[in-house]
Amino acid sequence: MSRNAGQLVEALGRSAARYLTPETPAGASPEVGEMVRTLGKVAESWLTDPSRTVEAQTRLSQDFLTLWGSTYQKLQGQQTPPVAAPEPRDNRFAHPDWSENPYFDFIKQGYLIATRWAEDLVEDAEGIDEHTRHKAQFYLRQVTSMLSPSNFLATNPELIRHTLAENGANLVRGLKMYEEDMQAGNGALRVRQTDPTGFEVGRNMAVTPGEVVFRNDLIELIQYAPTTETVFKRPLLIVPPWINKFYILDLNPQKSFIKWMVDQGLTVFCISWVNPDERHAEKDFESYMNEGIEAAIDAVGAATGETEVAAAGYCVGGTLLAVTLAMQAATGRKRITSATLLTTQVDFTHAGDLKVFADEEQIKQVEKTMGERGYLEGARMANAFNMLRPNDLIWPYVVNNYIKGKAPSAFDLLYWNSDATRMPAANHSFYLRNCYLENNLAKGRMVLSNVRLDLKRVKIPVFNLATREDHIAPALSVFKGSKRFGGTVDYVLAGSGHIAGVVNPPAKPKYGFWTGGPVKGKFEEWLEKAAETPGSWWPYWLRWMEAQAPERVPARSPGGGALPSLGPAPGTYVRVRS
Repeated sequence: MSRNAGQLVEALGRSAARYLTPETPAGASPEVGEMVRTLGKVAESWLTDPSRTVEAQTRLSQDFLTLWGSTYQKLQGQQTPPVAAPEPRDNRFAHPDWSENPYFDFIKQGYLIATRWAEDLVEDAEGIDEHTRHKAQFYLRQVTSMLSPSNFLATNPELIRHTLAENGANLVRGLKMYEEDMQAGNGALRVRQTDPTGFEVGRNMAVTPGEVVFRNDLIELIQYAPTTETVFKRPLLIVPPWINKFYILDLNPQKSFIKWMVDQGLTVFCISWVNPDERHAEKDFESYMNEGIEAAIDAVGAATGETEVAAAGYCVGGTLLAVTLAMQAATGRKRITSATLLTTQVDFTHAGDLKVFADEEQIKQVEKTMGERGYLEGARMANAFNMLRPNDLIWPYVVNNYIKGKAPSAFDLLYWNSDATRMPAANHSFYLRNCYLENNLAKGRMVLSNVRLDLKRVKIPVFNLATREDHIAPALSVFKGSKRFGGTVDYVLAGSGHIAGVVNPPAKPKYGFWTGGPVKGKFEEWLEKAAETPGSWWPYWLRWMEAQAPERVPARSPGGGALPSLGPAPGTYVRVRS
């Protein structure tokens, strides 16, 4: 223990010295300033009415007096019901000592009482607008998640036992990992969520055979090799998000949605977006439409001889696909004959917690930051996504890595999650303003190339998949967006969240899905009448695809026709890391 304590002090000294060097970025981030201002508005709301403030303080005091009494009884050996109990899915306090030891039980319940009291203050604050209230709720959740007693050695019984059992060696290992993660983040802590050495794109991820058949400044287009003698005549173009890499749909052969589609007889093409840098600063939303989707459709036509395609878009890739559908409908150049949208928003009225970052002040700050380099660092968006679920995606890893000294295991989903991409300034600014801030696409007010886009003019069949626990594209938001299209929409609700609900292979399904006919009325009413089907939604979707265009032709091999191979899948763009 003494030796490990000495090593810990030495390592702390090194970390402090490194932090104080001029090369280390200093100063509070814009997000911290925004959090202070937002929570300050809530405090002002209460301080302007002293009587309500006294009532709120009295309520908190009464709860703590009740907790003191309950704890005293417990110290006398009596059984008492908890004054404040964790939510059933809250795993932070699962260790028996949190309930059996009066000291730690008091700490736990005191934290829960104070947290819920603060949440009530935000909910009941008067004189603040709903956007400010939403921001305050979000930032308060970050603060309370950070201050949980489960995150600190002195207040977590499990961590105390663990440290004593290891004579403090866990703290030495943890600080070493902390130093490595600070170095990896260039002075900012980049908490590792998975073993980065466990995966490699092209070796054990993104390994479905295929060829890159087209390349420009923004995309590489991959055509996958067929595994069936005949294929559906109509090819499928996948438009993934550019915020992360496309291989979320091709993690490994057992989970790969792309491989499964190929095995069902689809001729699959997938866009792999460039990881942009300062050279792409002026690439805007229109560039991504024309040099991305439209250029890919041209290439698919050259490779297959087909003038029409089915298209599938994931997340923001689906939003771009919907914009392209509206443009094709407005100009009469209809080349996409059916569309699949996976956890995609086109109406941002109920866009969830990401709207916290999308007001005029914050967007101006982001634009200023992007203007300095021409792009937004991928880590900024990755951090934002992690902040949507801090008790799942941030603090468990802080505790396990830096206090328990346990390196995270290899997990493909989290490896992909950490492989974020940069975003060009022009593209990201347009997206934030036209979608999150002004909701122009849903309102029929988005304009590209002097053409006003209206989703009501989109008459082709749309398959619109939402997931029940999605924090990025909430199910309600996707449901509302389904009503914006002018044609038939098959709204399907899958179990789980933004990623796991989509990547749910039939061979090992973890979640079921719900179907309920036409999208009308309220979401709650639709869900109440919807029919639940166990297993993966993938076969249901395939039947929908086959109903649109059942004709089959001999299989097409990539790279052997008008578009020669430029190299094997997964290509070169996907390998560029931020």
